[in-house]
Amino acid sequence: MTSPLASSSAPFGRVLTAMVTPFSADGKLDLDAAQKVASHLVDLGNDGIVVSGTTGESPTTTVAEDGELLRAVLDAVGDRATVIAGVGTNDTRHSVELAEQAARAGAHGLLLVTPYYSKPPQHGFVLHVEAVAAAGDGTPIMLYDIPGRTGMTIAEDTYLTLDRLDEVVAVKDAVADLERGAWLLSNTGLALYSGDDSLNLAWLSIGAAGVVSVVGHAAAGRYRRMVEAVDAGDLAEARRLNLELVPLVRAMMTHTQGAMTAKIALHLRGVLDSLAVRPPLPPIEESEIAMVREGLAAVGLLD
Repeated sequence: MTSPLASSSAPFGRVLTAMVTPFSADGKLDLDAAQKVASHLVDLGNDGIVVSGTTGESPTTTVAEDGELLRAVLDAVGDRATVIAGVGTNDTRHSVELAEQAARAGAHGLLLVTPYYSKPPQHGFVLHVEAVAAAGDGTPIMLYDIPGRTGMTIAEDTYLTLDRLDEVVAVKDAVADLERGAWLLSNTGLALYSGDDSLNLAWLSIGAAGVVSVVGHAAAGRYRRMVEAVDAGDLAEARRLNLELVPLVRAMMTHTQGAMTAKIALHLRGVLDSLAVRPPLPPIEESEIAMVREGLAAVGLLD
């Protein structure tokens, strides 16, 4: 399977969204809704989808649910987009189990966040990645560096070590350090993906392969056009798109949790019926719906 915008330097495609996990009103996994959301995201312009990431509320789902969700999304869009399974936890045995399951299901990639809360030393993280790589049976890995959530940052020397693993091919960077990102691009063979919607254009401008977005639930088409504008050297168009999206990025990414705002955006656009989330996320409030509605309207994405 090859994504429409994929290249040797963008192993998972160019515009990816970290997909929400739909739940019914009573909190059960809704696979029909998941397939509807996945199909919508690809139709919108995504050529990659991440399931069971943080935006997918992965700390609240079971191994069995993760497997069911992955298989459902693969069935729905696996012939049109890369489907990446989130397998990152703070328990290596748990991540190994998820990686084995994802490989059996036919995931096109694995997303591996650094072990949150545990904050292992760097060599412990290397062992963690090596174990998951072995369990994934050759499935390519995108590392996820987001110290604001995990409490640890992948060190430069660690990147050099992990770059030697055939399975490790990319990193989703949410460190917000463009100079460090340029160093990664200069000193490793890893593809870099923006993990911060507010910095998508900045990352693309220094050579990022693409984006892994939350705002992409609503604006993947705009991000695809931004990627294409950067590729074409049309900085004016890329800037215009970036500025155009500021109200929506602020509405979805600066006020409350992204899984909640993404579900609101899908609901307001008629894609997702249930706004249910799992604790510890609280029930979504009318003020939050109004905030996302205003953001969507400001950028012309509310029918």
